[in-house]
Amino acid sequence: MRAFRLRTREVAEENEADSLAPGATLSIASVGRAISEKPDAWQTAFEQDKDRILVSKAFRRLKHKTQVFMNPEGDHFVTRMTHTLQVTQIGDSIARALSLNADLSEAVCLGHDVGHSPFGHTGEDVLSEFIEGGWRHSEQSVRIFEALEPLNLTWEVLDGIRAHSWRVEVPASTHEGNIVRFSDRIAYLAHDALDAIRAGVLDESQFPPEVLATFGEPGKEWVTVMVQSVIDESYRQNEITMESHTLEAMHTLRDFMFERVYLRAAAENQRRRAKQIVRELVEYFLEHADEIPLTYVQDQADDLTRVIDYVAGMTDRYAISTHDELFRPKLFE
Repeated sequence: MRAFRLRTREVAEENEADSLAPGATLSIASVGRAISEKPDAWQTAFEQDKDRILVSKAFRRLKHKTQVFMNPEGDHFVTRMTHTLQVTQIGDSIARALSLNADLSEAVCLGHDVGHSPFGHTGEDVLSEFIEGGWRHSEQSVRIFEALEPLNLTWEVLDGIRAHSWRVEVPASTHEGNIVRFSDRIAYLAHDALDAIRAGVLDESQFPPEVLATFGEPGKEWVTVMVQSVIDESYRQNEITMESHTLEAMHTLRDFMFERVYLRAAAENQRRRAKQIVRELVEYFLEHADEIPLTYVQDQADDLTRVIDYVAGMTDRYAISTHDELFRPKLFE
């Protein structure tokens, strides 16, 4: 008897058809890619997309991008990459529990934040000053994979990345894509709260009573409660959603985190400095567009788009070092 069994792409596609729920997105039924490709011998289309995102340069840069605390002291604070990995784990758990296509959900989760600017949403606010209608990291994530580092991803993965933010009114076209909306918020509220406690910004007793009553003590239990709520209510409603009382508690927690952590007065100087760095980098490269690396001028975009592409792609530390090189007085030259 053979110790192994070969699982070809065709076998994997058959397994999807046999085991996934009626509302799941089958890889064989994908709308496809912008550029037609020969199917892989071993991997489904969504499995290929996961691998392509994982080895991309944009994904690697996430390890040096801010989640909440800029340049924190200590090794255990969440970065944009560890956040992404937690989102992926949560999305995978929800997708598998509902018998949806976990490969599609994971691919969207892995790629959802690659377009984030340096310094998180603080940087995003500055970039919005230069773009009519505002600048969104979700749209930039799609642009990275379509134009700057083209991976020829499937339509469903790009659609899920586009719609992952709750600011985007039009939801994803697949259940798997809509899982990411909840996975993202569950992950950042849970781990940002722990980081705030770790940093001494919050004490557990300061959280709203209704939040503690619903979720329990900050930590893994919060994730478990919110994930279970999504699974239970989605199964009942035939759409990706969350039980109303849990959703209300999650909104209360989010409002509390914005007031006490994300927009706290004690971090205003740090936010002001981050905004100055991003704003001055954009203004400098608008005047010196010839200094933008060629990897950001491959398409026919105008100068502003190329500048935004370049600055948005910077990690926190690269933005700081570039700004220092351009603007810090050179005393010994």
